[in-house]
Amino acid sequence: MRLTLAAAAAAAIAALSAPAAAQDLPDLGGQEIVIATENAYPPLQFLDAEGTPIGWEYDAMAEIAERLNATVTYETISWDAMIPAVAEGQFDMGMTGITIREDRAEVVDFSDSYMTSQMVMLVRGDEERFSDAASFAADEDLLMAAQPGTTPFYVGVYDVLDGDEANPRIKLFETFGAGVEALRNGDVDLVLTDGTAGNGYVAASEGSLKVVGEPLGTEDFGFIFPKGSELVEPINAAIASMEADGTLDALNTTWFLDYKMGE
Repeated sequence: MRLTLAAAAAAAIAALSAPAAAQDLPDLGGQEIVIATENAYPPLQFLDAEGTPIGWEYDAMAEIAERLNATVTYETISWDAMIPAVAEGQFDMGMTGITIREDRAEVVDFSDSYMTSQMVMLVRGDEERFSDAASFAADEDLLMAAQPGTTPFYVGVYDVLDGDEANPRIKLFETFGAGVEALRNGDVDLVLTDGTAGNGYVAASEGSLKVVGEPLGTEDFGFIFPKGSELVEPINAAIASMEADGTLDALNTTWFLDYKMGE
């Protein structure tokens, strides 16, 4: 399945890349771009069964690098350290499904949005005690998993619960995957995530996970850069060209419609 999908993705992108060559995109002259990533947010970026980093963002960055005549190097870093490290200039970019937010834009620059997603409630497949944010909040016995400092954490605190960031009903985990595993094991009852990751987990769960309730809002994802980075403009130009010629749609089809995690 993986080889078939990889081949399909390559073929789709190759077919769509030809028009981009005629576009007036910046030429970075082979410049190396060092990118920080967490590898823990499928299907945007994660490790496959062989430990190889794969995902939507990897395919997108490979295409961006080709269009801009750049080379890409990746370094793995934890989520909580990523934004400060990029802000300090330790890396040229950061990527891990990062929501574009005003508070973050005070310390890093964002690319234009490359994806819009909705926040959803991920629960176990047999969950019947609650069906939306209000009924979850009303039951004091129910627990939520979250990574500190993430958009799902703040949505859980302020839009689902009582606005107390120290609320003991929010159990903190270092990675998104660890929170989902706690959900599977019954240690928590809810994981908030964007629809992109949530639908991927549901599709791969064979019925053990589901999404309930209405979306809690929308979020735009962007790449991050140190303040004043000269990479923002060319990256934005590449994103615009990929949107215009259908490459972003092709990636979405590959990773969100065709792809089933674990196959």
